[in-house]
Amino acid sequence: MNKTHFLIATALVASSFTVLGATSAPVLELGADASTSAKQLATLERKLDARNKAQIVMQRQLDDLQNEVNELRGVTELHAHQLNQVLERQRELYQELDRRVNEALKTNKVPTTIVAPEGTDSTVTYSSNLSENESYDRAVNLVLKDKRYQQAIVEFKSFNQKYPQSTYAPNAHYWLGQLLFNKGDFKQAGNEFKIVVEQYKDSSKRSDSMLKLAAVAQKEGEKAKAISLYKAVIAQYADSSSAQLAQARLDGLTQ
Repeated sequence: MNKTHFLIATALVASSFTVLGATSAPVLELGADASTSAKQLATLERKLDARNKAQIVMQRQLDDLQNEVNELRGVTELHAHQLNQVLERQRELYQELDRRVNEALKTNKVPTTIVAPEGTDSTVTYSSNLSENESYDRAVNLVLKDKRYQQAIVEFKSFNQKYPQSTYAPNAHYWLGQLLFNKGDFKQAGNEFKIVVEQYKDSSKRSDSMLKLAAVAQKEGEKAKAISLYKAVIAQYADSSSAQLAQARLDGLTQ
């Protein structure tokens, strides 16, 4: 084979390899891309399915939470209404009993007993099988509704013995002290007010109880003690209505 023939043969072989390479490479790459795409598509479908299921579960949880929130809102509104009723009854009780205390201080005439109004049956008894709230409400209602003050004293004493750790305890001791004060039992009234002052320092009734302790001292002729207590009310509860009353009574004692 001469040189020319050798060059032509070499060129033909090279061209054949080039053609084979050019035609086979795309087939292999296309096959690889299709397999990868199929796998990616399957993976994507699985992820979408999992996400949809997760969204369904989340939506159910959100619905359950919303229902719980609605129920809690209803319970909260009911408790708020009940609390407002209790506060209103306490406000009425405070006004009624405080009015009687003020009248007693002005006139220096305190009845030796509190008589139930005509038409009420003082022999009526109540079941002792009551909850804490029911027991407290019953004692309050004996004052506000039934005007049966002597029976209210019994009920408040019973409540304090039965529920010494009650959240109503400072109020119950305070109202019992008021009733005893109105009855003329100043020593026992003072004991009830003293319990509130010494044991319930964060109670909203502490300033009132301190004021009433001063009133007890005043009624018992302990002028120096009464003055000291009135000054304590003014110093510790300067912006309260109790401080205003204390100042007025202090002025009356020191003039």
